[in-house]
Amino acid sequence: MPHSSLFAKSPPRPSARVIGAGVAGLTAAFELARRGAEVELIERGESPGRGCSFYAGGMLAPWCEGESAEPLIVRLGQEALTYWTQTIPVAKRAGSLVVAPARDKPELARFARRTSAHEAIESDSITVLEPDLAGRFDRALFFAQEAHLDPRAAVAELGRRLAAMPNVTLRFGSATAPNRNVDWSLDCRGLAARDALPDLRGVKGEMLVLETHEIALSRPVRLLHPRWPIYIVPRGSGRFMLGATMIENERAGHVTARSAMELLNAAYALHPAFAEAEIVEFGSDLRPAFPDNLPRIRKNGRTLYINGLFRHGFLLAPALARMAAEIVFANAVFPEVMDADQRERQTV
Repeated sequence: MPHSSLFAKSPPRPSARVIGAGVAGLTAAFELARRGAEVELIERGESPGRGCSFYAGGMLAPWCEGESAEPLIVRLGQEALTYWTQTIPVAKRAGSLVVAPARDKPELARFARRTSAHEAIESDSITVLEPDLAGRFDRALFFAQEAHLDPRAAVAELGRRLAAMPNVTLRFGSATAPNRNVDWSLDCRGLAARDALPDLRGVKGEMLVLETHEIALSRPVRLLHPRWPIYIVPRGSGRFMLGATMIENERAGHVTARSAMELLNAAYALHPAFAEAEIVEFGSDLRPAFPDNLPRIRKNGRTLYINGLFRHGFLLAPALARMAAEIVFANAVFPEVMDADQRERQTV
């Protein structure tokens, strides 16, 4: 007589609706779908990644972020290195370089004290890593394990992969969800979710893109300065992304003249060749943040709110997507990102 287990039915696959196709929504949808869930992704824009993700720097620099961010960011951010180099292989793992003008050497020492996983190097090693910076800095910090990517290429690749999955439905240009029940809803709307998350705030970030063939960089370079620290990320074909300001106001709109001057002055301080670069693009957007600048997954019944990624969207999205999938499939609990008082009220 056949064993009864031969006739046991496998558990039904959960269904999920993901609202928002920034990097948080795309990674959450992909993680659910590759674990077998039926996923519907809804985005009011006509294509993925047109919000904060569009203006992101694309640095995957968890240890550098430890200079000003909580240890949680450093720990969760390390997952992004594997995700963006293996799961969605769009990143280049060439490390990060942190430099400072001679007069600002104390800033470099302070940065070293507040971070880890770096090597202090001198001018000869700087020249080996970045020949076009030869003779400009006599000391630097090299974070060899870090990486960088082009955010727009990354969200496009995620969109292509989701479109090719038979258990995924994509609905772009749609502001409302179809009248169809699903097992789970994942709200990844960023600042638009303040109707449900009133403690969210917007932090304005500004960036610009320069084009020049007079200088080449192989990795992101952070220039430390007491007034205008910046990072410069190579995007290929002679283009460089400069960012990023953090302004505590919620006026979206254009880049301010002050910010543009500070970013350009910092680029010139890194290398005078940037003075002759062509300005290709200015951009700004509002990053969603909670009061402590830490991410949250808030659970209300069968709805998960994934938000508050602040300036760490591409760095934190893979870890939050993994957590969200484990909540959906196994009712997991992650105290580090789920409010303690809500854990007592969770229902399944």
